[in-house]
Amino acid sequence: MEPTEHFNPLEKIPRYRRESLHVPESISLMSAAITHIGVSVYTVPTDRLEADGTLTWDNTTIVIVHASAGGHIGLGYSYASRAAAVVVEDILADVVKGRDAFDIPDCWLAMRRAVRNQGLTGVAASAIAAVDTALWDLKAQLLNVSLASLMGKSVMTMPVYGSGGFTTYHNKDLHKQIESWRKSGITKAKIKIGEHPGEDVSRVKAARAALGDGELFVDANGAYSVKEALWFAQKFQEDNVIWFEEPVTSDNLEALHLLKQDGPAGMDITAGEYIYDLFGAERMLSAKAVDVLQLDATRCQGYSGFMQAAALAQAHNIPLSSHCAPALHLPICLHVPTMLHMEYFHDHVRLENMLFEGVPQVVNGSLSPNDKPGHGLTLKRADAQRYAA
Repeated sequence: MEPTEHFNPLEKIPRYRRESLHVPESISLMSAAITHIGVSVYTVPTDRLEADGTLTWDNTTIVIVHASAGGHIGLGYSYASRAAAVVVEDILADVVKGRDAFDIPDCWLAMRRAVRNQGLTGVAASAIAAVDTALWDLKAQLLNVSLASLMGKSVMTMPVYGSGGFTTYHNKDLHKQIESWRKSGITKAKIKIGEHPGEDVSRVKAARAALGDGELFVDANGAYSVKEALWFAQKFQEDNVIWFEEPVTSDNLEALHLLKQDGPAGMDITAGEYIYDLFGAERMLSAKAVDVLQLDATRCQGYSGFMQAAALAQAHNIPLSSHCAPALHLPICLHVPTMLHMEYFHDHVRLENMLFEGVPQVVNGSLSPNDKPGHGLTLKRADAQRYAA
């Protein structure tokens, strides 16, 4: 595909004016055609069988994209099935190649148009996400700046909450995991509930005992009916649970609104991890379905889609939290001014440290960016190869 004509408004400014504005000549003329889009898939076994309220799994699949331009290579990824890699390889790669790496909106819109007949949500959205995040990393590398600096930071560090507490864990396992988070200064913790409702109250009490006076979150992954969720919300209030995630399916916006309206004071109703585009975010926000909106850049079409949905949430006066993929989310979370915290999800923390160099580490319960160009992540190819799908 022929690259679209590149227009840089700085070129319309006389050179002496650019110098007075401290705009380097190289920036005013910058352009770098994307030469290659590569994709690979890795499936990593979990460290033990895991489950939540509605699903059981024993492995995690990651789709990794490398984008090349101007002698640099950007890395992006999505937690999705290998079907997303097929979409990248068969549709998106040719759409993006030849376009200007600095014009990410042009690439993003072209990818959206290209998957019209496949459907924009689900697998296609995750495929776009992997390419988009690679392009953002590439652009920052071409400019020799960190991705956090390129986007701009509203804060310097971002607090995280520990996330795991799977329904396959016994109470002693909950205690051990929460204790490990506390040693890193993480005072917020989330556990899974809903698979065995008769055990949920006792599991919450066990988590509270392990966490002490920290902030306790629960996630039902849509397992409850509306009346079950209302009943459990009242019971969980006894242990000062302040976050009830997907108490019912996030497809039932009316029920989420009811729970938000009638649930205990001080307990946030949250959802949004299955938002794939701006329109999904608008539907959830307009329904007044959540106190906090969750967004996942590996699903909502990358950093570009995340920024749009975040702006929409801000217009609705709803704060944000990121879902999973902490290493990928750090730059965008530092950028968004209404971000409360990030999810430090056990599976993805483990996988990202196994497969990537440069993964940010928790210090005093927060993550901070490094000063390397891009997001600073590089694939450990030799280590990753054993998991290649």
